[in-house]
Amino acid sequence: MIEQLRKDFPLLHKLVDEQPLCYFDSAATTQKPQSVIDAVSHFYQLENANVHRGAHTLSADATTKYEAVRDKLAQYLNVHRSEIVWTKGATDSLNLIAHGLSDMLNQDAVIVLSPFEHHANIVPWQQAAARTGAKIVVLPASKEGVLDHNASIKLIHKLKPAILSICHASNALGNIHDVKSLIDASKAYSTITVVDGAQSFMHLKPDLTQLDCDFFVFSAHKALGPTGLGGLFGRFNLLNSLPVYQTGGEMIDTVSFSGTTFRQAPEKFEPGTPNISGVLGFGAALDYLNNIERDALIEHEYALYQYLVSNLKNIAGVKIWGDTAHNIGVVSFTYKNEHHFDIATLLNTYGVAVRSGHHCTQPLMAHLNIPGTIRVSLAFYNNQQDIDTFISALIETIEMLEE
Repeated sequence: MIEQLRKDFPLLHKLVDEQPLCYFDSAATTQKPQSVIDAVSHFYQLENANVHRGAHTLSADATTKYEAVRDKLAQYLNVHRSEIVWTKGATDSLNLIAHGLSDMLNQDAVIVLSPFEHHANIVPWQQAAARTGAKIVVLPASKEGVLDHNASIKLIHKLKPAILSICHASNALGNIHDVKSLIDASKAYSTITVVDGAQSFMHLKPDLTQLDCDFFVFSAHKALGPTGLGGLFGRFNLLNSLPVYQTGGEMIDTVSFSGTTFRQAPEKFEPGTPNISGVLGFGAALDYLNNIERDALIEHEYALYQYLVSNLKNIAGVKIWGDTAHNIGVVSFTYKNEHHFDIATLLNTYGVAVRSGHHCTQPLMAHLNIPGTIRVSLAFYNNQQDIDTFISALIETIEMLEE
């Protein structure tokens, strides 16, 4: 099945420096199947029109297809369509939420984050804390890069936080966090719970009704979709209690020079002409994901991850960081004192595309006391041959560095 699926991704067959591409940077952005590329192209070639309130056929058809993707996404996440807001991505979504929730914060409020957060789930809360006097507290984790779950639960009970905002899966290490139990622990204190699902959206297909969070954010480009698009789920009543984030057309009810009234969610947070082609492309991505047998996909990714980890552990000097028992398929490693950038640069000459650096998680790297890692992030379109090519290239790279 996987070899058949690989044929759907045109860039996987590209040569890099005359070497076959081995793409291991899906945590940064996934490759796109031809159906997604075609959906974007088809819109601009044959359907291009603005959505909402247009009286002509092209506009009406574009609106119908655009809003149908909202329905499709709501079904994917098991929520109501009125609770889905289109944004530019997870970063935009987190800024919207942090801005909106600032009104409920004061100098006695506590915002709880984890050490594993992407900068996009740190800096907006820092800005909110600076505006309101709220305090940020970080959950405990081991020096190996694993969340101390029991201690985190105890800390939540002690702090009774106003807000808990945590990634479902770490972009830097791949750790899957038991966010459900953290959310459940927070409910006793009416804590607003925010889940960064940028990495879990595709790999875990979270059921938000079961997860029971108040907000969930994601980026389309990390789930086979186009860049520049993402969104958030928010409980409808909670969404409508937030102040507007940006203003303009589309999100208004009435406008006069004496004042303006706004529409309800989700339109309240969707000013201006939206990323129509991106939404339609994302609709094609959701179709693609829904047509893959979920259990087979998870089984394949898990087997591939275990094969990668076992091969890396056989290389003396390699240290793997994070939780390898609960992981979405990301291996973040260092090799002795060699710089991560040097290793990644040499791997590129073999056609192996990995990410090096701090992965927008500088506080995490400081906690681990390392400058950065080499990150190998898998997706279902990878295969065992990719792993073999990578391991061979890494061994040769190490030999060159140690000459």
